[in-house]
Amino acid sequence: MKQGIHPQWFDDATVICACGNTWKTGATKKELRVDVCSACHPFFTGQQRIVDTEGQVDRFYKRLQVRSSMLADAEAREAQRTSPDLPIGELGLGTRYANVLIESGVAVVGDVLAKFEEGGEDAVLSIQGFGRKALADLKKKLRERGYKLPDSVEVYETE
Repeated sequence: MKQGIHPQWFDDATVICACGNTWKTGATKKELRVDVCSACHPFFTGQQRIVDTEGQVDRFYKRLQVRSSMLADAEAREAQRTSPDLPIGELGLGTRYANVLIESGVAVVGDVLAKFEEGGEDAVLSIQGFGRKALADLKKKLRERGYKLPDSVEVYETE
């Protein structure tokens, strides 16, 4: 063995834990400091304890909060998208069809759905200037938005 290349060995090195526990051991340093020992480690003590290194728990809770707010925003957008108070003009029907509906007193989607429930397609077709093509477009736009049409409404769609 070469002389002078090996570190100094201490037979009575002191190990000091963050919990206050100390003991003697052999090491290349006179004093060693550790964060966890058998006196405070959850595996040996049987107690659950959160060891938060650099705010990992806080970061997790922040991500969880961001996720829940995103889900709440998505639900609010979906509720707004299928609201019965949505104006007819926002459905994307043609301007002529929207004007015909508005002039006949059907200003919001809830009014259209009420017409479907009270008399089916015939109640909507009875509006002056609103024909089968317009009805097919209206039902298509309502379904695209996620509205549920009454079961009595038959499907007559044209290309």
